[in-house]
Amino acid sequence: MSHPGETPDTPALAGPAAGRLGPLPRIIFASRWLQLPLYLGLIVAQCVYVFLFLKELWHLITHAFNFSEQQIMLVVLGLIDVVMISNLLIMVIIGGYETFVSRLGLQNHPDQPEWLSHVNASVLKIKLAMAIIGISSIHLLRTFIEAGNIGSAGRTTEYTETGIILQTVIHTVFILSAIGIAWVDRMTVPNGKGH
Repeated sequence: MSHPGETPDTPALAGPAAGRLGPLPRIIFASRWLQLPLYLGLIVAQCVYVFLFLKELWHLITHAFNFSEQQIMLVVLGLIDVVMISNLLIMVIIGGYETFVSRLGLQNHPDQPEWLSHVNASVLKIKLAMAIIGISSIHLLRTFIEAGNIGSAGRTTEYTETGIILQTVIHTVFILSAIGIAWVDRMTVPNGKGH
């Protein structure tokens, strides 16, 4: 039965406690705003990565005629690495704020990221794991490109055979961790229904 001022689509309040919090629950709930400086700090870190990207891009442009194909490839992979880390930052900033602090109110906004419409803590974990794998893949590719210099006369590299093996093992651990996270998430969702 509807009460005055209540539309059929508006559920009745679930008692006097609905919408009202006691002093301690209010403090605990408001503590989520302590994360705001962290997300603002990540925005500053994003600015630093933009500067780093422009610096590396300028370095590539000014040395385009002097660099070998391998050197150009390594610089381009470095640029891709910066972009992927920047994407990871955006996911953490927007997704984390939306999930743990407050709604951004981006519904029906033309620039709303597609993934944000169904983001929650579980989806965010999987997306972050996939982003970390992507970043690790770029690092591993750069390592493999420079691996040919190991043992070559007159060509130096900062990588060792042990270092390359360890980097490959760590990358494999990242992949297995992402698979484990996705599997546990799938197990916790009843009947395999998605988000």
